[in-house]
Formats: sequence, structure tokens, C-alpha cells
Amino acid sequence: MDVRVQEATFDLGAESAGFVARCAASGAVVTFTGIVRDVAQGLEAMEIEHYPGMTEAALSDIAAEACARWMLEDALIIHRHGRLAPGEMIMMVATAAPHRKDAFEAAEYLMDYLKSRAPFWKREITRAGATWVAAKDTDEDALKRW
Repeated sequence: MDVRVQEATFDLGAESAGFVARCAASGAVVTFTGIVRDVAQGLEAMEIEHYPGMTEAALSDIAAEACARWMLEDALIIHRHGRLAPGEMIMMVATAAPHRKDAFEAAEYLMDYLKSRAPFWKREITRAGATWVAAKDTDEDALKRW
């Protein structure tokens, strides 16, 4: 299990290849990469804040829970913080399991958690100003299914 919270970008291909290489017992690997999108029609940047130590502990706990709930060989969470431009990678989740159902469900679970409960604070910066991103009912509903 690997959890990283970092400001620097990451190499999606290298991270995926490294993850697959250490999961020889798995028949399924699922990866998901989140990208900063311009939902505000004029987004200049997304600023992401967190509390070091607390954030990593929370993400480690949820990754451990996913490993316990599904038959995972391994799990990876990378989440960036700082100032990100539209089109930049914001996060990556990878799961490895003997069978695809466990890998897919665990990945979805981790993504739903990251979207709604992970201790990050996001602010959208546009030409019109800056606004904090509020929680969405759809994100909370997605988490309820677990």
C-alpha cells in the first residue's frame, strides 16, 4: 500500500508500470487519474490545501480499509496539492486484485472517498475571483452506497 500527498506532478506511465510490476499475483489492475477540469468556464487554477500528516493518515486509513474489504494485493493513492492548472493531473488511484470485480469496486470506493471525505480544501481561481469548492450532494450519494 502506497499513499502519497505531493505538490509535484507524477508520471502516470511510470507509476502505472511500477504498480503493475509489484502486483504479480493479481489478475486485474484498475487505475484512475483525475484531471483538473475547467468547470467554471474560465478557470485559471485550482488551489488545493491540506494539513500535512493528518491528510496522509486519513488516506492511509481508507486505503487499508479498502484492502480489508476487497481482496486486494495492493493499492496506490497519489494526490497533489498546491496550485494546479486546468488539464493537470490532480490524483491517481490504482488497485490490484486477483479478479476485476474487487479491483474495480475498491478503486471506485477510494475515488468516492477522495471526492467527498478526504481532508483537502479546494479553491477555484477564475478571472472573476476565487471561490471555495463546496461539497456536492451527488458526491455524498456516491459514498453512501459503500
